[in-house]
Amino acid sequence: MIWLDTLLQGLMLGGLYALFAAGLSLVFGIMRLVNLAHGDLIVLGAYLILGLCTALGLHPFLAAVLALPLMFGLGWLLQTALLNRVLGEDILPPLLVTFGLSVVIQNALLMGFSADSRKLPVGPIEAQSLPLGPVTVGVMPLLTFGSAILVIWGLNQLFYRTALGRAFRATSDDPVTAQLMGIRPRSIFAIATGIALVVATIAALYLGARANFDPAAGPARLLYAFEAVIIGGLGSLWGTLAGGLVIGVAQAFGAALNPEWQILAGHLAFVAVLLLRPRGLFPRAYD
Repeated sequence: MIWLDTLLQGLMLGGLYALFAAGLSLVFGIMRLVNLAHGDLIVLGAYLILGLCTALGLHPFLAAVLALPLMFGLGWLLQTALLNRVLGEDILPPLLVTFGLSVVIQNALLMGFSADSRKLPVGPIEAQSLPLGPVTVGVMPLLTFGSAILVIWGLNQLFYRTALGRAFRATSDDPVTAQLMGIRPRSIFAIATGIALVVATIAALYLGARANFDPAAGPARLLYAFEAVIIGGLGSLWGTLAGGLVIGVAQAFGAALNPEWQILAGHLAFVAVLLLRPRGLFPRAYD
């Protein structure tokens, strides 16, 4: 029974990692951009939600609703004013720019909020739990897992069932030909980054509700997101969910054996998957 509970807790944690990774996977799938500032943008979203809670007296879930369009606008602005200028055949300029952006965000948050850790005040729901047969699961982890599935499902529906999704796939496959068909790749990239930051804001809500965060928390979130994307297979959103679950379950079982092994177990699972399947579990390009 203990191991069943451990498995369940690992799956719930994996849902959070999948939310961290979904925006990163989206951006990479469309424009082949590895955004090194992705983790810091998640933390920025958490501070934005916290700021709205403090200023307007809102519950974090309501504040997150207000934060979503703000973060979409930030993503659109970053892509239009900054990232579109460095995209090209050479992957080094985008890496350098996003690394610099990461440093800027961390230092701006440090100046604005100090190095003290914060947490979103979600209220009694934080301690509530539900019985699921022989085990019990927390309401917040269950909401996180459900949100991860809905986000991944929604992104897949967007990609394969909408005109915007067709534009995403066409631009990803061949930007030049897509431009000849009337699609503006730079505008498509800006919309994609905006959507990625919307997903990052959802991840920020659950990050802040479930754990403390501080201005330096971004790189660790990026690492988990990057590992989930690689494990799942580049270009596969459902694979990203699977990658997050693999890391979460590995960490849960590692912690059950020895609390000091939790983080290490996730990294070992990442290495093991790469040894067995170097292209990830479900490698798939957007087509």
